Amino acid sequence: MSQKQSVAVIGLGAMGLPIALNLHKAGFPTQAWNRSPGPAQIAEKDGVLICKDVNQINAEVILVTLPDLPQLIEILDAGLRTALKPGQFIVVMSTTSPVEIVSFAKEMRDIGVKVVDAPMSGGELGAQNASLSIMAGGEESDFNSVKPVLDAVGKTVLLMGPIGSGQLTKAANQIVVAINLSAIGEAITLARRAGLDANKVLEIFSGGLANSAALELRRPKIQARDFPAGGKSKFLLKDLYFALDAAKSSETELPMTSLVTQLYAGLIEHGDGELDHSAIIREIERLND
Repeated sequence: MSQKQSVAVIGLGAMGLPIALNLHKAGFPTQAWNRSPGPAQIAEKDGVLICKDVNQINAEVILVTLPDLPQLIEILDAGLRTALKPGQFIVVMSTTSPVEIVSFAKEMRDIGVKVVDAPMSGGELGAQNASLSIMAGGEESDFNSVKPVLDAVGKTVLLMGPIGSGQLTKAANQIVVAINLSAIGEAITLARRAGLDANKVLEIFSGGLANSAALELRRPKIQARDFPAGGKSKFLLKDLYFALDAAKSSETELPMTSLVTQLYAGLIEHGDGELDHSAIIREIERLND
C-alpha cells in the first residue's frame, strides 16, 4: 500500500477542526496551524501535529479553511510563503471570489505551487461526519492528485471545471440555501402571525414536498428561535455578493437572489451577522413589526 500524502490544515474553526481530525483518523500524516490555541490543543490531543508558526508547515497538500482569500494572503505574508516549495498543492476550501481565486492560482503557479479551489457545503455536521459536498475547480491532474485527501472528508467530491469553477458552483449552492431559508422564514412568520402552531407547521413541511436539507438541519433552531453560530449569516451574505458579481459578469438576471441579498444585508445591519443563517427569520419578523 502506498504511503498517504502528508496534509496540513490552516484554520481550525468550525469546519477546519473536524476536517483535521478526520484526516488524521483516516491515516493521513496531519499537521495544522491555527491563530488561537484552543482548537489547536483539541487537535493536538487527538494526534494532529500542531505548527506553532505557519513557516513550519511542511506538507504535500495544504488545505485552507479560512473565511476568505484575504485571510489566506495575510497568512502567506506572515510566513507561509517562505515555507512553500514547488510541487506542493494548496486546496482553498474557503468560499472566495471566483475571479480572485483565478488570480491567486496564477500567482502560486509562478512559484511552482498548484492550486485547487474546493469550497464545501454540508455545514458543521457534514464536516464532523466527513460527509461534505465538495465542488472543485482546477486542472484535472491536480484534482486527481488531491482527491484522496478530499475523499477522506467529503461524501460527494466532484471536479466542476477549471480553476474558479468550484467557487462558481458554491455561489450557486448558496443561492439555493439562502432562498430556501428565507422561504422557510416567511412561511413560519405567516403561520405564527395567523395563529398556527409553528411546530406543527414545520412537522407538515418535513413530511412533504416542502422538506429540504436546510429544514432538517435548521428546524431545531427555528423552532427554538435560538440561532447560535453555525453557518454565520455574514458569511452567507458575502457568498451572495459573489453570486451577484458572477451574474453581472455573465449578464445573468437573478431577481430572487437580489431580494434575498437585501434581506441578509438588513439582518447584518441589525447586528445579527454572527448568528446562524437560519436567523433570517428575525429580519422577516422585523419587517412585520
